[in-house]
Amino acid sequence: MPHSLDPIYLQNLNFPAEDASTLQKIGEYKGKQALFTQQTPEILESLRQVAIVESSESSNRLEGITAPRERVEALVLRTSMPATRSEQEIAGYRDALALIHESSEHMAFTVNVVLQLHSMIYRYLPAEGGRWKMTDNEIVERNPNGSLLRVRFRAVPAVATPGAMDQLVERYRAAVTEGRVEPLVAVPLAVFDFLCIHPFTDGNGRTARLLTLLLLYHFGYEVGRYISLERIFEESRETYYETLEASSQAWHQGKHDIHPWLRYFWGAMLRAYGEFEERVGQVTTGRGSKTAHIRRVIDRTLVPFAISEIEAECPGISRDMIRVVLRQMRKDGVLALAGAGRGARWSRKP
Repeated sequence: MPHSLDPIYLQNLNFPAEDASTLQKIGEYKGKQALFTQQTPEILESLRQVAIVESSESSNRLEGITAPRERVEALVLRTSMPATRSEQEIAGYRDALALIHESSEHMAFTVNVVLQLHSMIYRYLPAEGGRWKMTDNEIVERNPNGSLLRVRFRAVPAVATPGAMDQLVERYRAAVTEGRVEPLVAVPLAVFDFLCIHPFTDGNGRTARLLTLLLLYHFGYEVGRYISLERIFEESRETYYETLEASSQAWHQGKHDIHPWLRYFWGAMLRAYGEFEERVGQVTTGRGSKTAHIRRVIDRTLVPFAISEIEAECPGISRDMIRVVLRQMRKDGVLALAGAGRGARWSRKP
């Protein structure tokens, strides 16, 4: 039933030269990743802390689960206990993410691991995680008022879900161990089929993003430790959902076109590796490139932000220098400042 990993479907997959070039570029970035890991461990630790906050925040926000940034940071740093349902779900994602970061090499892609990750998301809630759905579900699009706009996809029926998940795990194992496709193809195919099965009543998207990191780590693609892939998915959320929908057409018949999803997935990885190189490379460069780096961080910040948030994403750059850039952008009419002291927030002018 996981049709993207069906041996016949894999055999018929064709990739043009452009796709091969993309995969080669990701492979080159992977080689640089190892070099940076050896040279700048203190910077990587700073990036890792930022990525955990961003991942916990963005993956949940994609599902409409939100909390103030300072609360997310407190939860991730474990200086505070979750006080609301949203905070409980964010804390659960944090724990699952930490487990993958610490133990990915010991966590094979199995049904039990999938159930374990889902269970961790809900560990602070009375609702029981780690169980397959009991009723059929659909992937729907809703109007702003919450009413149903349309059904995007009908997932695998509940009665067929356990068998579909067993088959997904087995087909993935065969595809990887028998060399039917390379890892950068097998991983997004497995994640896509998981989303089409939609095995849980809730939490499928978050579990899929955790699986994305886990499977990539198995093959040494560890950029997600330092740059939040979940944030990149959130910042391109329209394309994220559009490509999932486009590739899911005729999935139940095994006649779907997986290329839109694959190309989006690879594009997200290229962006993550590009940011990784930027952030690590800027540490040893001069003042001019540090200013450019601060501006890039500000440019991709979508909501009002505190100076501490920019500081966390600019390891090796002083707060005084960040203030200089902020003041100049304010003088140029790009940014506006509201509030003062610890409550001060910067935002982009329309």
